[in-house]
Amino acid sequence: MSKYSKLLQTLKSNQHTWLVTGVAGFIGSNILEELLNYKQKVIGLDNFSTGYKKNLKEVQTNVNKNSWKKFDFIEGDISSYETCMDACKGVDYVLHQGALGSVPRSIEDPIATNNSNIVGFLNMLVAAKNSNVKSFTYAASSSTYGDHPALPKVEENIGQPLSPYAVTKFVNELYADVFYRSYGFKSIGLRYFNVFGKRQDPNGAYAAVIPKWIASMIDNSEIFINGDGETSRDFCYVDNAVQANLLAATSSEKAQNQVYNVAVGDRTSLNDLFLILKNNLVDNGKDYLSVPCYREFRAGDVRHSQADITKAKKLLGYIPSHDLVKGISDAMPWYIKNN
Repeated sequence: MSKYSKLLQTLKSNQHTWLVTGVAGFIGSNILEELLNYKQKVIGLDNFSTGYKKNLKEVQTNVNKNSWKKFDFIEGDISSYETCMDACKGVDYVLHQGALGSVPRSIEDPIATNNSNIVGFLNMLVAAKNSNVKSFTYAASSSTYGDHPALPKVEENIGQPLSPYAVTKFVNELYADVFYRSYGFKSIGLRYFNVFGKRQDPNGAYAAVIPKWIASMIDNSEIFINGDGETSRDFCYVDNAVQANLLAATSSEKAQNQVYNVAVGDRTSLNDLFLILKNNLVDNGKDYLSVPCYREFRAGDVRHSQADITKAKKLLGYIPSHDLVKGISDAMPWYIKNN
């Protein structure tokens, strides 16, 4: 039995109180659903800047009534320290997912990205420390590797950031480390690599590539590929990210005050991704007959990304449940239904 399976069995008989920031967002709502399915009490915080009420309604539909009663929602902004303190009252574990994602968004509006990702992060970190929570786990990012050319990416080796977003996520790691050195407050950062799955928004200028392309294919709209299509990513299904968060929150002291890659440990080019999505849609009874349109490389983009997940496996017991193909297969019915 995997370490994660053992943890889930333990949660069934031991209720804790969890705070999930960004709970109405893509990853946050998936974490919420998992925790409620295992009879945990959850406080959720969100300002709906990128999250949606419909995500929470979907979770409510997917869990039983008694589990849903264990969820308390706070509509508020992490840029308010008072709100963060209120949310942390009586909390055992903090899973901080609240942030403004997207490299292009940060280039267009670096001030908003800074306010959410640095000011908001610091508010949450201080509030968690002052509330004496058992652990603080936060969403870091693979963008922190910046222009470092080596593959696969190893946690200890990073380059120069290539976007304001990357700067903010690196500053999160610096603050977390300083809080350990200054106050003895331990935390864990999870460097997500291109997470995808159900409840990921396909709309808007900053939509991630997988939901955006699937929506376009279903509508028989044109697919745009930035660059030559050989740019590659380590695509990570959302269930893997949920697993990493719960393992990190309940990990041993030895595993604390670290950052970990959360990915599959593989990489797929955009050209191959296009074919995987197209073939999966065919398997689901939908054909896409057009070819992609290639355009200029996007500013701030890393050329290749692939994670070394050895550290997460060794210290957290993380074992990805889904590779890209299995993740797409599991998520596609949701994308089709909700398009």
